[in-house]
Amino acid sequence: MTRTATVNYHVHKPERQAYHIDAGGVAGQLISPTLIATDVALNDTRGGAEVGFALDGVGFFHAPSDVTAFDDNHPWQSIYDRELTELLTRELGAKDVLVFDHTVRVDDPHATRKPARNVHSDYSPEGAQQRLIDILGADDAAQWSKGHYGFINAWRPIENPINSAPLGFVRPSSVANEDWLLLDLIYPDRRGHIMGLVANPDHEWIYRSRMTPDELAVFSIYDNQGKASVAHSALDMIEDPMITTRRRSIESRTLVRYG
Repeated sequence: MTRTATVNYHVHKPERQAYHIDAGGVAGQLISPTLIATDVALNDTRGGAEVGFALDGVGFFHAPSDVTAFDDNHPWQSIYDRELTELLTRELGAKDVLVFDHTVRVDDPHATRKPARNVHSDYSPEGAQQRLIDILGADDAAQWSKGHYGFINAWRPIENPINSAPLGFVRPSSVANEDWLLLDLIYPDRRGHIMGLVANPDHEWIYRSRMTPDELAVFSIYDNQGKASVAHSALDMIEDPMITTRRRSIESRTLVRYG
C-alpha cells in the first residue's frame, strides 16, 4: 500500500550549515538550517514492500521487550541493553555489541526531545571515527578499525502503536552520492557532525505502518566497510485521525563489531 507524507529535506548552499542544539543553553531549543518541506510517496513494509538489513541497511524485527517503562523511576537500562545485544548478535551476526546511548522522543511541541523532522543520517566518517575513540579509547579504537565495525540505531515505539510521526527511511540504492551534505552540530559545550540529505525524485521511501512496542527497527548509521548509512526522518502524517495518541519512541545507538 502506498501512502504519502511530508518530510523536510536539506538544501545545498555555498557555505557550511549547522544545527544549534540546546541553543542558548536551553534544553530542547533547536535552531535549524534551511529545510524544504517535500511530499513523498511511502512504500509500507506492512503491505509487502520488501526490505532487509543485509541489502538495505534497515530491518524490522518482532522483538518484545521485558521493559514496560523507559523512565528514571525504573531500573530498565541493563535489561534493555542485554535484549538489544542479544538481538543484534543473533540477527546481524555481531561479535561484540556496545549500547552507549538512549533517547526517548515524544511527538509533543512541549517535549524536550521531539522526533527529528529532517532527512539525515547520524554520523559523518570523521564523526564516526571520533565517536569510536570517545567510546573505546584510542588503542581499542585502532584495533576495531582493523576489522569491520558499524554504528547501528535500534528504534522502538513506547506504550502505544505509532499513529503520528512514524519513522521513515530512504532505501540506500536510490540515493546518489551528491545528495549528501555535511552539517555541523553545535552544542553549548561541543561540536559534532551529521549528514543531511537533499531532495531527489529518485528517492524510495519505506516505512512500517502502525509499528507496535513489540517491534524494532534496526538501521545502519555508519559502517567502516561501506554498507550505506540509511537516511531517515520522522514523517509528517497521521495514520488514523480518529486516534489521538502521540508518538513516544526510544532510539538506542549501538556500536557493533562483526566476526
